[in-house]
Amino acid sequence: MHRTSLTHRESVSHASRRSFLQAGVLGAGGLALPDLLRMRAEGAAQSFDSEKSVILIWLSGGPGHMETWDPKPLAPKEYRGPLRAIETSIAGVQFGELMPEQAKLMNQLAIVRTVNHGSGDHTKGNHWMLTGFPGPAFNAPDNQTQQRPAMGSAVAKLRGANRPGMPPYVAVPHLRGGTDNLFHYAAYLGGGLNPFIVNSDPNEANFGVKNLGMASELSLPRIEDRRSLLAGLDRLRAAGESKFSDLDAYNRAAFDLLSSQPVRDAFDIAAEPESLRDAYGRHTFGQSALLARRLVERGVTFVTANCVPWDHHGSPGQFKTEEGAKKLIPPLDKAIGALIRDLIDRGLYEKTLVVAMGEFGRTPRMNANAGRDHWGDTFSVLMGCGGMKMGQVIGRSDRRGERVVERPLDPQDVVATVYHHLGIDAQSVSFRDLLQRPMPLLDRGIPIRELIA
Repeated sequence: MHRTSLTHRESVSHASRRSFLQAGVLGAGGLALPDLLRMRAEGAAQSFDSEKSVILIWLSGGPGHMETWDPKPLAPKEYRGPLRAIETSIAGVQFGELMPEQAKLMNQLAIVRTVNHGSGDHTKGNHWMLTGFPGPAFNAPDNQTQQRPAMGSAVAKLRGANRPGMPPYVAVPHLRGGTDNLFHYAAYLGGGLNPFIVNSDPNEANFGVKNLGMASELSLPRIEDRRSLLAGLDRLRAAGESKFSDLDAYNRAAFDLLSSQPVRDAFDIAAEPESLRDAYGRHTFGQSALLARRLVERGVTFVTANCVPWDHHGSPGQFKTEEGAKKLIPPLDKAIGALIRDLIDRGLYEKTLVVAMGEFGRTPRMNANAGRDHWGDTFSVLMGCGGMKMGQVIGRSDRRGERVVERPLDPQDVVATVYHHLGIDAQSVSFRDLLQRPMPLLDRGIPIRELIA
């Protein structure tokens, strides 16, 4: 019977099959009654604000804190680097010179300058910042194995989408590129809670979400026939067969998407005014940030906007610090500036948290190739939300940007702040891993008090 079911699935068109099986398809979201009862018994069930959302701007590779949110203009040249510092709208706070839009908006932002985990390992750092827990080492045999659920997947499990029928967790434009950019997924929560990945460039004139199309020979009645077939197979699946369960989650979600005009409308970036698209920037990241706003406005709870690559060592095949900064920071700055203004103008900023970060910072001292290497001893994270206390810098690094002087913060504190915004008390939530062991969502992280007190 299992073999027959696969044959039927293989008869579905290539486009819809991709929707069912690709590792990026979203989960159905929400909690079934058994899940709710189990989580309540484990202290995990909570009440949530169904309108709050998160946009994570993910800077894989690690942006240099000296060129962005923590410049050191008085440090020796080999530390301060090739760029100047500029004043922001908050007296005494400076940003790198390539961030004029964010500098103007500093009163609407908060910069956490002293996040640290002490690791220069991309693999560990990516996993740490995305889940709250260190990942496997780069040279470990399991270096691509995700050990804990990413924030977006946990949110999809606990919260679901803010509006029925919408995906709870979306990644745009893709999750490729960067360095060891591997850990945005659900781990033991199950593949149905992975992000829905757009896998298309919203800056292209022919932009379309590939997974939302139906082949011409498929009609909605035929899709419904397949839904009925799978419902029957659902009742026959072997207990505990996780991969089969994941396929079921993919299929249910894909059916919902294929028949959902509101979902298609949410991805219709061409409906935005040309002037607004220009404000975000006519480049991949600018239009990805605009699409992220469009998605949270229409009920997606968690969007990751992927911006890569930030690993600027200056060695052959990689950008030097100045070259990489001038290539990546201006479009990032323009997009973040437009996103914050747009959220404010639309009345969304009170309930939308914007977070921009990578897995670590860069070495304060420039290397022999005019680049910077990996640095996990202190680095910066941007947070923006009208419902939190903005217009402040949290923490202070030393005069060369090497170490924390005041207010060290753990990656779990950053992650706990994201969950807190969504009404999730992360230390009271636990899930069962594949061995049925209780695994806390976080085990020590505390929401950053300066933002929420």
